Amino acid sequence: MERRKFLTTAGLAGVAASATVAMPAVVRAQPQTKWRLTSSFPKSLDTIYGGAEVLANSVREATDGQFDIQVFAAGEIVPGLQALDAVSNNTVEMCHTCSYYYVGKDPTFAIATSIPFGLNARQQNSWLLEGGGNQILDEFFATFNVKGLVAGNTGAQMGGWFRKEVKSPEDFKGLKMRIAGFAGRVMAKLGAVPQQIAGGDIYPALERGTIDAAEWVGPYDDEKLGFYRVAPYYYYPGWWEGGPSIHAFVNKAKWEELPKHYQAALRAGAALANETMLAKYDALNPGALKKLYGLGTKVLPYSAEILEASFKAAEEVYTEVCAENANFKKVYDQWKPFRSQEAFWFQYPDGTFDRFQAYLQQKKMI
Repeated sequence: MERRKFLTTAGLAGVAASATVAMPAVVRAQPQTKWRLTSSFPKSLDTIYGGAEVLANSVREATDGQFDIQVFAAGEIVPGLQALDAVSNNTVEMCHTCSYYYVGKDPTFAIATSIPFGLNARQQNSWLLEGGGNQILDEFFATFNVKGLVAGNTGAQMGGWFRKEVKSPEDFKGLKMRIAGFAGRVMAKLGAVPQQIAGGDIYPALERGTIDAAEWVGPYDDEKLGFYRVAPYYYYPGWWEGGPSIHAFVNKAKWEELPKHYQAALRAGAALANETMLAKYDALNPGALKKLYGLGTKVLPYSAEILEASFKAAEEVYTEVCAENANFKKVYDQWKPFRSQEAFWFQYPDGTFDRFQAYLQQKKMI
């Protein structure tokens, strides 16, 4: 009896000891990690800025609070258009921004977000996730010491706010327009003078007449920024942004230091941000556009003449940039046939369905 009691007691003690030894291993598997993320967007733009918060909250929940990412708005650590630099030089671990803001460093950054007459949101996600886009861009991003994660999409954007009407390509000559990224170079072909201005600075520039026109995102964000008060003409479509991606850039060394399950949590958080942002814009833009109509905004389509001239200018720019930049050519040559196959496919079910739905709406049947 005493021997059996001793063996039982010893066995229980062994289990307890094993549990005690195992506990630190679990803790080590969930290291406390605190990062800072700088956004290129102000907090007032809750949908696009909110993408970073969706990502951070998802990572925090997936790791039981052990991986904590603190989000800072544009200007709180660095200006919005310096977010990538802050990650590249390890001032912060990551950022949430539009890749095309950094075309001054290399025009290849534009393709990661959106380029003129490119892909819509579904096509963009398809190229990045299943068409080899992420793989070829990862090689490029690594030269700037960052890892890219797709973490948002606004859907097709509007074509900008103008102080005066634009009826033909001639009306762009000498026009000073805030337009981000690669599209500015195309606008310059039409005679416009592109300006790169952060979101929070656009309204005062329009109000003072420093610029004549500006594009931002779409009705929900644009109404918040009040552009309709100083530029009454609102054009569509934003042919330079059919489905622009927003990226979370992570310092490459910091990414590689993360445990694999933290990398997985970051990927999942970015994917959730990507999905959520697009859904929010699609839900919020219709009501905002109706509100803008009620405020007297003149909502107008670009003429076919303007669109055709813009497409021709874009194709000229692509030829020029491919000739002068090997990075751009490598990505563009992989991207271009994908655009062609998607345009072929989407004209059938989606294109026909969308056109008929628009017809029904115009007839007030739906």
